Amino acid sequence: MPKIVLLLTIMLTIRTVSLAQDNVVNALQRQQNRNLKKDNDTTTNWNWKHGGLMSFNLAQGSLSNWAAGGDNFSLTVNGYFNYFLYYKKGRHGWDNNVDVNLGYIQSTSLGSRKNDDRYDLISKYGYKMDSVGKWFLTGLFNFRSQFFDGYNYNNNVSDFTSSFLSPAYFILSAGFDYKPDTKLSVFLSPLTSRTIIVLNQKLSEKGVYGVPKGAKSFNEIGSFVTINYNNTIAKNINYKGRVDLFSNYKNKPQNIDLFMTNLFSFKINKYFSATYSLDLIYDDDVRLFGVNKNAPGLQSKSLIGIGFLKKIESKKR
Repeated sequence: MPKIVLLLTIMLTIRTVSLAQDNVVNALQRQQNRNLKKDNDTTTNWNWKHGGLMSFNLAQGSLSNWAAGGDNFSLTVNGYFNYFLYYKKGRHGWDNNVDVNLGYIQSTSLGSRKNDDRYDLISKYGYKMDSVGKWFLTGLFNFRSQFFDGYNYNNNVSDFTSSFLSPAYFILSAGFDYKPDTKLSVFLSPLTSRTIIVLNQKLSEKGVYGVPKGAKSFNEIGSFVTINYNNTIAKNINYKGRVDLFSNYKNKPQNIDLFMTNLFSFKINKYFSATYSLDLIYDDDVRLFGVNKNAPGLQSKSLIGIGFLKKIESKKR
C-alpha cells in the first residue's frame, strides 16, 4: 500500500506538470487576443481576508462514597485557536494559517498531565497559472511543534518523550497547488526539504524522532502532498481537515509518513457547540511505543467536548 501511495503521488505530480504547461500555453494564446481594457479588468485591487475560530471546553466530575469506584475528582480543560490570513492581488496569492491546541487533565488517581499540545503554522505563496484560477505555482513553508514537556505513562510511571522544539518539524517545499473552490486545496510537490529538530539535550542523546544520537537536527529530501478541506457539511455542522504525506527519497521512500487532523464542530447556539477532534500520525522514524520500542506505530488522539465557541468573522479590506 505505501508503494501504491508513492506511485500515485509521482503520477499526480507528472500529470500536474503536464497540465500546468498546457495551461501556460493556452493562457499565452488567449493573452494575444485580449485588448488592454480587458487585461486591466482582470487585475483586481489588493485584498486581505482574515478570520478564524476559538473554542474552549471544560468537563468536571466528582464522586463520593461511590460503590462502583472511580476518581473522586477529575477536571479536563481543552482549548483550540485557529486564525487565517489570505492575500490576493491579480495572479498572486498568499495563504497563512495557524492552529493552536492545548489540553490539560487533573484527576485524583493520575495527578495532572497534558492531553493536547500543538501549534502549527503553514504559509503558501502561489502564482496563478491558468485563466480560471485553479492551478498555482506555489512555495510552501510549514512549522509544527509544541509548548510543554510530554510524557508517556506505562503502569502510571512517566517516561519523558518530548519538549519545546523537541521535536519540531520545518518544511520548505515547491510545487503545484490545485484550488477548485474556496473549500479545497491540494498541494503536490516533487521536491521538499523536511528538517526534524530536537533541541532538548536528554532527548537528543537518545536519538529519537529520526535524529541521530547527539545531534540537534536532521534533514530529509522527498516528495510531499498536503490536502486541506474546510466546509459546512450539514446544517450547524462544520468540518475542517488536513492530510500531509511525505516520502523520504534517501531512506525507505515506500514508507509514507502521515499527519492528519480532523475537527468537527456541532453548533448548539450562538456561543456554544460540541466538538470532536481526531488526529492520526504515522512516522517511520518514531519508535517510542511498544515493549521493545523498536518499531513505528500509528499514533492517534481523539477528544470530545462541549463548551464555548467563537467564530472570528471573515473580513476583506
